[in-house]
Amino acid sequence: MERRKRIYLIMMGTCLTLYVLSWTVVRFWSSTAAIVMAIVASIIPPVAVILANRPD
Repeated sequence: MERRKRIYLIMMGTCLTLYVLSWTVVRFWSSTAAIVMAIVASIIPPVAVILANRPD
């Protein structure tokens, strides 16, 4: 159970970091890259929930 929590928190931290970086830093250089980062960040939460709730 502890491993699942750690994986979930790492994935959600990555998601949050991607969102923040995409719209505060990356958008000044490439709006396309910022949009791709945001799309990838929006895919991470459902995957994190699926991995955290999978049966043993």
